[in-house]
Amino acid sequence: MKKVLNSPDSVVGGILAGLSETHSEIARVDLAHRLCLRRRPLPAGKLAAISGGGSGHEPLHAGFVGE
Repeated sequence: MKKVLNSPDSVVGGILAGLSETHSEIARVDLAHRLCLRRRPLPAGKLAAISGGGSGHEPLHAGFVGE
């Protein structure tokens, strides 16, 4: 056994919910769409980076959200 999961179907939502609880000052989570987003919008003239993980890597890229 490599991992301990309550349910493979809910692992991403559970991790994202935990991320939003522990870093609520910089990140917010949309559980319906499985997205991790900046809490505050970007300043004018700044670009956003959009990143996504593939099967087996979720939610790897959620940790890149922030200032």
